[in-house]
Amino acid sequence: MDYLLLGELAINGALVGLMYALVAAGIVLVYKTSGLANLAQGAIAMMGAYLTWAVATGLGVPMALAIVLALVMMFVVGLLIERLALRRMAGQPVIMAIMLTLGLEIMLRGLLPGVFGAAVKRLDIGIPQAPVFVGELLVNRATLYGGIISAGVILVSMLIFNSRLGVFMRAVSDDQTASWSVGIRVERAIAVAWGLAAVTATVSGVLWGSTQGVDWSLSLLLIKALAIAILGGLDSIPGVLVAGLIVGVAESLATGLIDPLVGGGTRDIVASVIILLTLLLKPHGLFGREHIERV
Repeated sequence: MDYLLLGELAINGALVGLMYALVAAGIVLVYKTSGLANLAQGAIAMMGAYLTWAVATGLGVPMALAIVLALVMMFVVGLLIERLALRRMAGQPVIMAIMLTLGLEIMLRGLLPGVFGAAVKRLDIGIPQAPVFVGELLVNRATLYGGIISAGVILVSMLIFNSRLGVFMRAVSDDQTASWSVGIRVERAIAVAWGLAAVTATVSGVLWGSTQGVDWSLSLLLIKALAIAILGGLDSIPGVLVAGLIVGVAESLATGLIDPLVGGGTRDIVASVIILLTLLLKPHGLFGREHIERV
């Protein structure tokens, strides 16, 4: 057994898992506030990456400023999605609102490459290509920086949910009617959650776009994010961190150890298997709250 290889696979997989978890954090933010599963998060990440590239190349501004402008614009996009689309679904069955987010995902996946061009766009955010050596272990520098940034953004999300705004958002999640009765603006809290979800998706889209380029395939991050959100618990932000590490390491080990035996393709199966096993064995995830209703 090559323990050095296992160590490299585990470390790089954990860092990649944190980058996946950043997309999942947006799903959890929306679910914790509105009880709605956001199936458009992958396309929103892709949109944030496209927008960053367009601002940097079209306006000729420095990349750091382009990222800041894209984050601000995507926060507004999140607010608009809630105001123009989701708010119109008030009073409708929840499944209809979920299908609306899925329709938005499919529409953006086709629309954005058509607007910006199908060719892969290069997004250089200044991360050197040279790997980092941790002892004898070889760590990908892009995933190292991406994992650290992702963990930082997720921790900031946790702090937000412990702030005054977070108290309002949790109250809306627990009981919207009671929140209305004590003067909490329910629509505003849900809109902010969508805005923050768009921001986290944009950060993830930029990080992934810098490593693999910007094209429609960034929207496929939705599958990894769903696996992490479901495994960690749809209403648990700390669960996103733990589940991200689990999914990332499992995917990396499967790719490094099983692919040579079966000819490849296991990376795309791991997330689906985790989703199925979690739903069958522990539907509320590792850290999700169980909702018990008296019939």
